[in-house]
Amino acid sequence: MDIDVLGALDVRENGVSVAPTAPKPRQVLALLALHADRVVPAASLIEELWSDRPPRSARTTLQTYVLQLRELIAAALAHGTGQRSDGQRSDGQRLDAASPERRTAKEVLLTLPGGYLLSSGGGTSDVQEFERLAGLGYRAMDAGDFAGASRTLAAALDLWTGSAFADVQTGVQLTMEAKRLDESRLCALDQRIEADLRLGRHREVLAELTVLTSRYPAHENLHAQFMIALHRSGRRGEALDAYLQLRTTLGRDRGLEPSPRLRRLQHSILMAAPETAPGPTAPARAARAAHAGPGPLAPTH
Repeated sequence: MDIDVLGALDVRENGVSVAPTAPKPRQVLALLALHADRVVPAASLIEELWSDRPPRSARTTLQTYVLQLRELIAAALAHGTGQRSDGQRSDGQRLDAASPERRTAKEVLLTLPGGYLLSSGGGTSDVQEFERLAGLGYRAMDAGDFAGASRTLAAALDLWTGSAFADVQTGVQLTMEAKRLDESRLCALDQRIEADLRLGRHREVLAELTVLTSRYPAHENLHAQFMIALHRSGRRGEALDAYLQLRTTLGRDRGLEPSPRLRRLQHSILMAAPETAPGPTAPARAARAAHAGPGPLAPTH
């Protein structure tokens, strides 16, 4: 089974999509797919579907959605094998027990005590691959291999085709997971830009940082990177303007001043000659706090 959630939901078994179009079964599949090969408690699925106001028939309705998913999985398993979803060949013969087609829909989507488990069968997951590559990139940063870090983190970020669960109606659980994944993405992006700055690619990242600082107007490290890139490109005044813009935003929205690190950076730009480049913004190790695996599956209330 191949699973993509970093953008539109796409779950494929035997090369065939098993993603339903109906919103609620699609929610169920998205949460199961994110936590593939792990039991997802029925309580978490119910909370995802109905928040804190589930109907009396919630468990029965959830079972119906699971049956609908199994029907799609069974059809995908039968695709191209001559196998029917009832486990027989199209010519009426039963499949040999040792046949590789013996995997059934119930073995792909299992009912277990307390919940359900979607078995990937050793397939791919874009979330798992993103987290693997991001971890390699962070370790490369810590080792001072900035070229390797930039390359590896860029590969991790290329797995994203849009916001997580972009075409899924999200409830409590998926909203929480989407926020976590977005933070992990931003962390990897921050560190990829940091690696590029350390490689002297300040002009290459300017356009990207212009967009990012507009999208995240209170993100201090992105603004620090933007200031450095501008200053190294001979745009000292714009670098100082970026600091003032951040200071205004933090004061207006949060009642805060920029951190001492940002104030030191501003001072270094003020005191430096235009061609002098301030140093790196922050250690790579600090990014790891935002890089975490799938969050808790227990209900949040």
